[in-house]
Amino acid sequence: MCGDEGVGKTTLLALIAGALAPQAGRLEAAGTDRARDPDGYRRQVFWVDPRSTEHDAMPGAGYLEAAARHWPALDEDLLADCVDGFGLDEHLHKPLYMLSTGSRRKLWLCAALASGAPVTLIDQPFAALDTPSIRFLRTCLADAATAGTRAWLVADHEPADLGVPAATVWLPARAG
Repeated sequence: MCGDEGVGKTTLLALIAGALAPQAGRLEAAGTDRARDPDGYRRQVFWVDPRSTEHDAMPGAGYLEAAARHWPALDEDLLADCVDGFGLDEHLHKPLYMLSTGSRRKLWLCAALASGAPVTLIDQPFAALDTPSIRFLRTCLADAATAGTRAWLVADHEPADLGVPAATVWLPARAG
């Protein structure tokens, strides 16, 4: 999902994640209805608002442990590969408030990639990342796209060139 700043990408992700209530209709993920089972719904959908300060006092390792408890299908091996691929080992002992914007983003990307959530929502994943991390993330997203076992919605200003087929939805809709 692509669009300029302020067109509603983050709001739409928050709505799909169940953080905002729909004005009409209903939200369902992996057979779980948000209205009937809000906690169950949130376990089916991965989303972290990159502006969130909710876990700031928690060390990086504690954040990933909490993610593993919240998303029981989290793949520990993939998580370790992501921590290594993003070069986060040296930062896991630090509280999130001490991490740079890029390192915070890498931490939640590790959780997103490994969560096993049937629906994964990622807001501006390439923002504040260094070049090696961008390459690693592109590879991870391309692998996820070809696996076809989870639904991914990535919001950014421009489409990411992953080298695999992916639909692009523009907000607001573009002609043609």
